[in-house]
Amino acid sequence: MRKFTLVIAIIGFIFLAGCGSNEDKDNGASSVGAEGKYTIGASQYVEHPSLDNAYKGFQAALEEAGLDVEYNLKSAQNDQNNVKPISDGFVADQVDLIFANATPSALGALQATNEIPIVFTSVTDAVGAGLVPSMDEAGANITGVVDLHPDAIKETVKFINANFPDAKVGMVYNAGEQNSVSQVDAVKAAAEGTSIEIVERTVANSAEVQQATTTLVGEVDVLYIITDNTVVSALESVVGVANEQDIPLIVGEPDSLGRGGFATFGIDYYTIGYRAGEMAADILTGEKSVSDIPAEYPPEIELFINKDAAEEQGIEWNDEWDDTAQFVEPTK
Repeated sequence: MRKFTLVIAIIGFIFLAGCGSNEDKDNGASSVGAEGKYTIGASQYVEHPSLDNAYKGFQAALEEAGLDVEYNLKSAQNDQNNVKPISDGFVADQVDLIFANATPSALGALQATNEIPIVFTSVTDAVGAGLVPSMDEAGANITGVVDLHPDAIKETVKFINANFPDAKVGMVYNAGEQNSVSQVDAVKAAAEGTSIEIVERTVANSAEVQQATTTLVGEVDVLYIITDNTVVSALESVVGVANEQDIPLIVGEPDSLGRGGFATFGIDYYTIGYRAGEMAADILTGEKSVSDIPAEYPPEIELFINKDAAEEQGIEWNDEWDDTAQFVEPTK
């Protein structure tokens, strides 16, 4: 009888141990991240050189940190309707961290989870978009690097005013993008007290960009394309109009210079992506929590110029630019 009781006890112990093991697994106690391997969901709003370079920089930082990372990259293809399913999918997959590349992607990720850490970049106004309370602190589970230096728009407007006085400046943008609206408002504020006048055209998608730009011909002297994802993804259509009509094309970042823009006071998107990757590495390894890492501005801006574009757009060369600008070659 004692032998039978002992056997039953052993069987019961084994059964309970097995149940406990399954429960731990279900509760995520044996997570991928705990084994030194991490899964990152990368949500990118659209594919164009600036965002692509930010993603490359992000990956490079994590590789340099020596982390074993599996990436799941999803592009919303410039369609707001695709953002939520992407974010919800990452939450369902229980990724260790979400990299949100552009404002719509960051907002979608934040709406989908308040637990999974989120690191963003290519966001212009993180505070205005409601991602972080201020640029001195992180959100509960979100932080990152914005893509607009505080002085970039002011310096660009000063450049336009100095080199193209009394110009009417045409701006094409998607009014549905929060980062674009905040930039246009900043341009208008910077233009107050100068000799230039802002003329706006709005679009809802990339297919409308060329037509909207064409309607500005004869009305404006300069085109200024900010870091609007919708317009930048169709930048070649703007460049075509600028070249054909000899209209100087000012852009929001250096990557657009390689595609035919003339000048910008800009930043390197690879650099801000790299810094976002450094943040992610600290969070994943537990060296810092999200709340320990305030949102950041990009490093110093510089004047970048594409000489070939200046010639294409009939711009009279200013010798001072030889000493003050970094020169960008057209993308082959």
